[in-house]
Amino acid sequence: MTNTASSAVVERAKRDEALPRRTHFGFVLAIASQILMMVGASAPSPFYPVLAQSIGFDAIVISAVFAVYAGALLLTLLTAGSLSDHVGRRPVVIAGFVMLSGSMFLFWHADAVALLFFARILQGVASGLLISALSATALDFAPDGRAGIAGLWNALSPGIGLALGALVSGVLLDVSGTALLDVFAPLSTVYAVLAVLFFLVPETAPRRPGVWGSLRFRLTVPSAIRADFWRGAPAVVAGWATGGLFLSLGANIVRSELGGEVHFWQGLGVVLLAGVGAVAAFVLRKRTARTLVLFGTAALGAGTLLSLVALGVESLPFYLIATAVTGMGFGTGFSGVIASLAPRIPAAERADTFAVLYVLAYLSFGVPAVIAGALVGVVGLGAVVAGYGVVVVVLAGVAFGLRVRRGGDSIRLGDRAA
Repeated sequence: MTNTASSAVVERAKRDEALPRRTHFGFVLAIASQILMMVGASAPSPFYPVLAQSIGFDAIVISAVFAVYAGALLLTLLTAGSLSDHVGRRPVVIAGFVMLSGSMFLFWHADAVALLFFARILQGVASGLLISALSATALDFAPDGRAGIAGLWNALSPGIGLALGALVSGVLLDVSGTALLDVFAPLSTVYAVLAVLFFLVPETAPRRPGVWGSLRFRLTVPSAIRADFWRGAPAVVAGWATGGLFLSLGANIVRSELGGEVHFWQGLGVVLLAGVGAVAAFVLRKRTARTLVLFGTAALGAGTLLSLVALGVESLPFYLIATAVTGMGFGTGFSGVIASLAPRIPAAERADTFAVLYVLAYLSFGVPAVIAGALVGVVGLGAVVAGYGVVVVVLAGVAFGLRVRRGGDSIRLGDRAA
């Protein structure tokens, strides 16, 4: 009897000792998975002008291909955004990465517009499942319960991934004769491996009733953060609308308006926007949420104005510098909004809240880009970009003003959950 009790104590001690290691692994895996998911989101962007020539389609089709991704993602978020709160994080994440692997396989073999659309739709569904589930998983595994750390990496991950995806695609398009294979075959494999790795992490969201009810279209934000959520909405809209323009028409802007024929230059805009944004958010991570949003919206507005000037004088170097300034705003504005919200989201509503946040983000990401693509054939790319820039500057100004009126906010990205 004594031996049995002693064995039970030893086994329990071993499990308790292993738990921190598994928790750390789960957090790192969740963040790495977010970054790699966003690599796949931007990897197709430098390919659009190439595919347009080889398959035969124009700017409106490019925007439509981009839009079906955002649309599928939004529909999935609206219906299944809180699914992981009910059935567990692991099943949702594993299913998402299996589908994402399949979408990359389709991109690899894309030789017709229909196949391109199907690949992008499948990618949108997979991303819709993954975005809220991975964000919630990162919060669940936050080191020492510090939700602010998870909030920081949830904010940094999109920028890091978007920058890497565009950079790798742009470089390989210039140096490889089999760029589709070299980009999308490894991504397909990586996503399959990630699906397997999630079998190794502990489940952090026990099953609870209401799974079928959770599949209804709904947008729910906890009442405790609702006012701050909508106060931060203009900053989210301005930043993600800018990202949508760069990912859908950015390569065409560099080629048609600034004479950048090399694929590296065409992809560099996305790299600077997202990469500089991630670096700026990391450097300023110890600033308050209010400071991040104020800096971010100011940089976003100023950078966009500088970009319009650069397009007016047709200077590619000036445009890239302006894009870097815009990127500082793109990264820090969104980080500031997440920093003000993440530590105060109830644990049982994390996936649901992130679903709403990303619904807003991806509506801003996709809808303006589709409208812009449709208008290119009517008024020209230059006029569309000018009008788009004016709207972004106005939204950034509104977001700046709302945050000034909000007053003091001492929340930082590293703060613990309440």
